[in-house]
Amino acid sequence: MLIIEVKDNESIDKALKRYKRKYQSVGILKKLRDRKHFTKPSVQRRNEVMKAVYKQQKISEMEVD
Repeated sequence: MLIIEVKDNESIDKALKRYKRKYQSVGILKKLRDRKHFTKPSVQRRNEVMKAVYKQQKISEMEVD
């Protein structure tokens, strides 16, 4: 659970902004999406490899241009 302490002279908007930043940096939403359904470790590794290959291809395309 994330806890953000609001300072005395801080507006609610700034505190909410800090909360959102912390929420994203901790990666809560990503964890929730990952835990929504189970993926086998072999499938997870295969997806990571495919993602890495895709990124590498994009980087090599950018270098050629």
